[in-house]
Amino acid sequence: MTTTTTTTTTTPTMAGTSATASATASTTPSATVTGSAGGAAGVPAARPATGPAAAAAPATTPGSRIPTGASGPYAGPAPGPGILPSASAASAASGEPATSAEPATASPHDPCAHGFLPERPPVRSMIGTWTRLDAMARAAAIVPDREAAVALVERAHRADELSALRQRVSRLSLRNAEAAAMRIAVIAVSCGWCGLDPQAPAAREVADGAFLDLWAAIAHRIDHDQFVALPTLALHNWVPERKPRRHIPIDQLARTEVLVPIVRWAPEGQPLSRLDRLMLAATRLEAHGIWLFRLAETLAGRSPDDSSTPTALRRLVRVQHALRAQLLAEAAELTAAPATPQQRAVLGALAEQGALEPPVLQAAEAVLGIGGRRMGEGRRQMMRRHLPAQHRAWLSAMDRHCAPVRTLAHRGGPDAAIYREAQESLIALRRTYTALVQAAARPTTGPLTAAA
Repeated sequence: MTTTTTTTTTTPTMAGTSATASATASTTPSATVTGSAGGAAGVPAARPATGPAAAAAPATTPGSRIPTGASGPYAGPAPGPGILPSASAASAASGEPATSAEPATASPHDPCAHGFLPERPPVRSMIGTWTRLDAMARAAAIVPDREAAVALVERAHRADELSALRQRVSRLSLRNAEAAAMRIAVIAVSCGWCGLDPQAPAAREVADGAFLDLWAAIAHRIDHDQFVALPTLALHNWVPERKPRRHIPIDQLARTEVLVPIVRWAPEGQPLSRLDRLMLAATRLEAHGIWLFRLAETLAGRSPDDSSTPTALRRLVRVQHALRAQLLAEAAELTAAPATPQQRAVLGALAEQGALEPPVLQAAEAVLGIGGRRMGEGRRQMMRRHLPAQHRAWLSAMDRHCAPVRTLAHRGGPDAAIYREAQESLIALRRTYTALVQAAARPTTGPLTAAA
């Protein structure tokens, strides 16, 4: 009996597949700024995006308009209807274990996707042993003075809570480590330790040693030494009241949703304080400023004689006018909010350390070159030390790549006039933000518009 085996060989057909990835961002050229900060997000007719930017381009609708702080759906009227007294009522546990399997290093950062906001909404409530840090941060934020905050830390040291947390830092995912860093920052500024280097021997003469060890371990885990500043205290402390759908970009959530604080600087059941309102205003400023990051990418590497350069600069002016109007819209609620001596002391300490710089303003200054001329290169780098390494690297790249556009400052003609208008609008925006900080730190009766 003979068995015959027939083998059939199939040769795959090599069909050429051509996929042209054109990520050219088309924009609405007729975006018009009104007196209420709307319509400012004229996104540039950008050059084709490559790499991470191309993948992130569809995340946001280019033609969407910037709503105002006073009229948008996220508007936070006085403490009741706009912003809840507490995030704890609106949030169950984040559902993400403290030891989730995330990579140890962050993915390459793309500011075109969400600016310098975190890629996902911050962790609302930590779990396991880390609930002790949650409770300590919330208690430290509402103490009447620094001595009471220091007593909280010393009590946790005696109970061996700080050493227990220190032993668990290496198990934290990067996202949960950033959540722990926000809580460490709240405790540090409440105790008056925001200017300390946790690894410096001199710091142990001032602050609790066990807390410094935990602080240093968290800093090492997130690869960021100087995180006790506004970017951490604001951008990682405000979350949407409603649990978001995952496909909604974080900047859109911050613009369109009601935001609630994870850690409140005012006690439960009381209106949000001026410090709370300032941090909320900074968070919304970053969300609206997403267009500025995209315009920065458009201007990077452009020749000053390129026809698209004045168009992008005009849109940059509109965005900066809208950001200023956004701050002015926040001013009335901030001025009417209560403030305690301890909260003003926290603001004063942060301001003294240069730790109240919004990242979006640093991005605009990197494009237009105002920061380097106004404060000097060394001072500008000191301001940036409170940002993560990937954000500092992006700003340094903008310093280099936008240098050709900055040569318009030494020219004449209509293009140079547009460039100078962009610089003037940025100066006005910074003055408005400075006035907002002053209103939060020192109660004033005059309108913000007079100071701006």
